[in-house]
Amino acid sequence: MPVKIRLQRHGKKGKPFYWIVAADARSKRDGKFLDKIGTYNPNTNPATIDLNLDSAVQWLHNGAQPTDTARAILSYKGALLKHHLDGGVRKGALTQEQADAKLAAWLEEKAGKVDAKKDGLSKAQADAKAKALKAEKEANEKRLAAQAEAAKTAEAEAATEEAAAEEAPAVEENNEETEA
Repeated sequence: MPVKIRLQRHGKKGKPFYWIVAADARSKRDGKFLDKIGTYNPNTNPATIDLNLDSAVQWLHNGAQPTDTARAILSYKGALLKHHLDGGVRKGALTQEQADAKLAAWLEEKAGKVDAKKDGLSKAQADAKAKALKAEKEANEKRLAAQAEAAKTAEAEAATEEAAAEEAPAVEENNEETEA
């Protein structure tokens, strides 16, 4: 029975969520599977991957073939490296302690890269938020300045109309005096 390590789609329309499973290659995509190895959520940034490393490596030792996407995920989490190092231990090229040390160093380096990316994303998000806040403050200041200018203009027009209204009766009185 050929076994594949592949993704099984869950979640709702437009919001995929995947299980990483070992399944018979002849079964349906979302059908029967032999073992659930982990989960993959591409909706988050960076994508969230929860993988049982030992189970994945065991299936690889037993001959399971990962699909392209599953291979990328296994590589990202270090399952393929562990499988490769275990092959070296079986052949006698290195000891189990050396293999474990190499894997631990690689996992630590990978965790550092992921943390750096998360920090960069959070910093970029904070910068974008600060920029939007600054732009909003500037827009509010412009709006308030325009309102103040409009109020001054309205006051000046009202004062001009009052002055014109006061002068008009005075002019009429002068006209009446000259006629009499």
